[in-house]
Amino acid sequence: MKNVEVKIDGNKLNIEIDLTKDYGPSKSGKTIIIATTEGNQLIKDDIRLGLNCYRYENNPDQKAN
Repeated sequence: MKNVEVKIDGNKLNIEIDLTKDYGPSKSGKTIIIATTEGNQLIKDDIRLGLNCYRYENNPDQKAN
């Protein structure tokens, strides 16, 4: 995993990502990777997590929802 911290607190999963980090372009080159689990990762028993956090490099009009 890159820039993904996972903590289990009882029945809750907490995910922490540092939004200031940058791991370069995605394979397609359309986005910049901020954090990724690099595929599905086993986190507890039979529970898996697959996560990608990214931004568009050349689209200043892109707004978060």
